[in-house]
Amino acid sequence: MDKTKRRDLIISFVLIACIFLIVAVLEQILPKTSMLFTVLKKGSIYALVAVSMNLLNGFTGLFSLGQAGFMLLGAYTYAVLTIPVKSRAAVYQYYDGGIIQFAVPVAVGILLAGVVAAFFAYLIGLPVLHLKSDYLAIATLGFAEIIRAIFQWDKLGGLTNGSNLLRRFPIFRSALFPFAVSGFCIAIIVLLINSTYGRAFKAIRDDEVAAEAMGINLAHHKRLAFTISSFFAGISGALLAMFQTTVQASQFKSAMTYEILLIVVIGGIGSITGSCISSFLFIACSEWWLRFLDNADTYIGGFHVPLLRPGFRKVVFSIVIMAIVLLYQRGIMGDKEFSIEGIRKWLSKKLRKKEAHA
Repeated sequence: MDKTKRRDLIISFVLIACIFLIVAVLEQILPKTSMLFTVLKKGSIYALVAVSMNLLNGFTGLFSLGQAGFMLLGAYTYAVLTIPVKSRAAVYQYYDGGIIQFAVPVAVGILLAGVVAAFFAYLIGLPVLHLKSDYLAIATLGFAEIIRAIFQWDKLGGLTNGSNLLRRFPIFRSALFPFAVSGFCIAIIVLLINSTYGRAFKAIRDDEVAAEAMGINLAHHKRLAFTISSFFAGISGALLAMFQTTVQASQFKSAMTYEILLIVVIGGIGSITGSCISSFLFIACSEWWLRFLDNADTYIGGFHVPLLRPGFRKVVFSIVIMAIVLLYQRGIMGDKEFSIEGIRKWLSKKLRKKEAHA
């Protein structure tokens, strides 16, 4: 590793440490009910699942729409395995306390959430990864809808609690927990992308025929990317279950996958940094900054603002999203990543342009 890369890596770690420190300080100052913490918690969870989707769509060229299904598998795996034994009778009250009568630690539950999602992804990937483009998207979307229907089936109620809620499993209180877990997982994905496997994924994305001619096993690498992406989607599902405090299959609709895809597109297909930035912006706009638009009794400067009513926030939010897509057709970051060297080059370019016009 040369001096420039080593310096950028050190600076990146320092910036990450500063972010964690700021969040820790804010938790001591602001009330726990502040919307800022909602954005930080949910934004970090969506950042992880968006990066996992970007690994497929942006870096491997596989158009998958099954993220909500894999998040569902992860959420249910975590919830089912971590509910305390003494609480199972109350949770599974319609199914004689449920089938499983043990509980695993939180860390083990999160890891198994990813493993179960990856296992199903491997099985599903065997037939569907032979498809391309829109056909693959339709197949994976169909899988997500089928999984959601199966988990609400009463015959599996002893395990999934049917269409009822799963609750009373361990949750997190601090925003540092999802930050730490998501950050660690994203770091692993970044290392993977910069490895020989990541270069093979990019080669498949750019030209499958050329990649195969170079000796890359297309089927193996596609399954690998699909399985790894689903593993991290499962972990994000477990984190989402902890954030929501309850799990129900009806929450994981296809609209959730579309939101994740929208985050990836806004951030930039092929940019990890873009996916992370757009995740927090998306959650902040949809959950916090535009919430006042749903209040019909809003007054600004003593004047009543017309048109505002419940649901108007979604209309304005859609217009904002359309404007961003039109102005940034390749996304906020395009296919670039945040780096100190990149900022330095950008500033130098701006200064040269300014000097040329002077």
